[in-house]
Amino acid sequence: MKIVYFHGFGSSGASGTVEALRRIFTDIEIVAPDIPVDPVEALPYLQEFCKQEQPDLIIGTSMGAMYAQQMFGFKKICVNPAFNMSTMSKVLKTGTFKFLNGRKDNQKEFRITRDIIQHFNQMERQQFKGITDFDKANTYGMFGIHDTTANCYDLFKKHYANAQRFDGEHRLNEKVLRQHIVPLAKQILGLQ
Repeated sequence: MKIVYFHGFGSSGASGTVEALRRIFTDIEIVAPDIPVDPVEALPYLQEFCKQEQPDLIIGTSMGAMYAQQMFGFKKICVNPAFNMSTMSKVLKTGTFKFLNGRKDNQKEFRITRDIIQHFNQMERQQFKGITDFDKANTYGMFGIHDTTANCYDLFKKHYANAQRFDGEHRLNEKVLRQHIVPLAKQILGLQ
């Protein structure tokens, strides 16, 4: 079995969540790519990545959950999805920023331009096009009740029925992961 994990904004495939997933799911391969900064590159890259990897489940958090939702044809858990990145001025603003975790290409910083913000806006307007009956049945949303960064529960519910709230914030910690995300992942994978 294989799980693909999509990280949040400014992070990498070497995040603490990836390490926690590997500690928890010792018999499952956990694959976590570094997501390109610009969605013009990121979305096709992730679609091709999933096509090649053929994961049994995709788990995405925040920006990664926004991308995970668009991986049509795969089972997925979207944790605190940030479907509106282009309007999250606390998160997505122009400038140069440091990555939160090490990346495979050894890049330490990334730059956000007005064009990149516009690319997010263009993608966001299309992100729910292509949802199939399979996707409606196999896409799960998990929403922290203390999340003050992205509140996309109502938008998720317009498209999908499988939405749950959990006692947590925007960023995951291992306790929340073990209590709320892992049991759902096991259920989806038929491990319970």
